[in-house]
Amino acid sequence: MEPEDDRPEYEKDIWILEKLGIPLRENPIKKIKKLNFSSIPQILIREEIKAAIHIELKQMAIGTVLAELSAVKRFTKYLLDREKTIKSCEDIDRNAIEKYLTYLNTEAAGKKSYRTEMIHLKTILGIVGKIKENHKLEQLFVSTDIPGEVQALYKTYSDDVIKKFNACIVKIDEQIARALIIHQMLGTRISDTLTLTVDCLYMKKQRHMVKINSVKGHDYEKAIDEEVAALIQKAIDYTKEQYGDTKYIFVSGSDIKSPYQYSMIQSRIMGMIREQDLRDDDGKLLGFGTHVFRHTYGRKLTEMHLDDYTISKLLGHSNISSVKYYRKLSNDALAEETKEMRQTMDQILTDLIKGWDDG
Repeated sequence: MEPEDDRPEYEKDIWILEKLGIPLRENPIKKIKKLNFSSIPQILIREEIKAAIHIELKQMAIGTVLAELSAVKRFTKYLLDREKTIKSCEDIDRNAIEKYLTYLNTEAAGKKSYRTEMIHLKTILGIVGKIKENHKLEQLFVSTDIPGEVQALYKTYSDDVIKKFNACIVKIDEQIARALIIHQMLGTRISDTLTLTVDCLYMKKQRHMVKINSVKGHDYEKAIDEEVAALIQKAIDYTKEQYGDTKYIFVSGSDIKSPYQYSMIQSRIMGMIREQDLRDDDGKLLGFGTHVFRHTYGRKLTEMHLDDYTISKLLGHSNISSVKYYRKLSNDALAEETKEMRQTMDQILTDLIKGWDDG
């Protein structure tokens, strides 16, 4: 039996985050309990990165910090294979960065683009440079190293695909089904759907309203149809009956203080998709990208000829910059399909807009 490691948590190679004593910016539906530095092979670099990550944890979301650590791990594995003389971050020079960029663009497999990883690597090496007062580390990258961001293609599902999907989810688990139907009807991010609280419903000017405490953006409210309010209330009643008083509507049975974890939802739904052989409009097996439902919702809003400001508010966006992508989706979709199967959803959304305008 190995003796207990009584060092401060930040000196260890595997950090239990709750033991660090740092208030963390967490996403409740994607809980991260540990950070593991042990796979960074260069001992000096490992210690330098730990110091930088400790600083980042105090100001950045834990998901971002984890991505930064992943970027460093890929880089240090490359150094072990190709640049064995580099033992410390202070040994890294511009030549090493240029070779790494060439490697990523010509040999590395697994990703189409390493743009975000390079941004993360630049950030962490810059922090190490500040800690060590080595300004060379803050100047390793030049502007042309990191290409401009390519706007991801916004994908949506047709009503026929959504109808088949919903017909299957209601058979796997009633509360998971409620969560995903509510997710579609609200057009929220999945993190905002799964963190709806049991006190989220209220009345305003004789309209049903839902309060959304956004994980990634600003909090907002929106008017909802009576049927949507009833579905949310049913989900609240189910949780109260099963688990008593809780903060969230959709709670983990093993930890009622926490909401459903995204990984659990993903696992259940992907199992269902494979079992039922559910396919998208191109005949490809469905993935589980819950943001597709949000894109579908946004596309429908544009088809109702709403102005950009109203659409951005209903989607919980802080500005109208993303609305143009939903408008493109709408134009593409209308060129290929009829609106015959959209009448029910359109009527519900029309009612929601009326409520929004009244608010």
